[in-house]
Amino acid sequence: MARSLIVLPDDSAGPILAAIAGLTMILGTVVAVAQSNVKRMLAYSSIAHAGYLLVGLVAANAAGKAAILFYLVSYAVTTLGAFGVLAALSSHDRPHDDVRDFAGLGRERPVVSAILTIFLLSLGGFPPTVGFIAKWYIFSSAVQAGQIALAVLGVLTSVVSVFFYLRIVVMIYMTPERAPNHRPAVPAVAFAGLLLALAAVFYLGVLPGWLLSVAAESVASIF
Repeated sequence: MARSLIVLPDDSAGPILAAIAGLTMILGTVVAVAQSNVKRMLAYSSIAHAGYLLVGLVAANAAGKAAILFYLVSYAVTTLGAFGVLAALSSHDRPHDDVRDFAGLGRERPVVSAILTIFLLSLGGFPPTVGFIAKWYIFSSAVQAGQIALAVLGVLTSVVSVFFYLRIVVMIYMTPERAPNHRPAVPAVAFAGLLLALAAVFYLGVLPGWLLSVAAESVASIF
């Protein structure tokens, strides 16, 4: 028989995993808020996202297991898109990874700015992006399992995380550029990849049913 890649916690391990999930969400959110480097902010925020995945594991139900798979796909697509924009805007002599480096980007590169904004909103869990759907199903699975406090903590840390994502958006659109910032042109191949990731963020956010069905069927096939 095929063994599951997602091992459900037993009754004794459940409270421990719940505590780890809560601490992980808090730690990742607090450390990310303190960052002025965007790459480090995205890296530290991944700790909080790992905590959200642990919430689905603590739920220990079919909805939680399917939500974990869905969250992994949604987070991978969105994060790759966000880091793709940062890489496309960077050069050898200017990494373009400080929050202040994004000042005035909305006027200079409106299309790239809009794409990055959508990725950031998805990471923050704004509808109608896939990030909202992923968090909704993770927290819903926790509520179904009676983990109300953990779900509330997840929602609160997600709300706090909006601050450091929107901080970049404010810098892009509402902060004037202090000095000319010579950003490299985005290669056509990279731009096409960003558009594919953007399409996935919206498509899975509006029509998540098929991926959720695949995730549920995958879970059912191994349990």
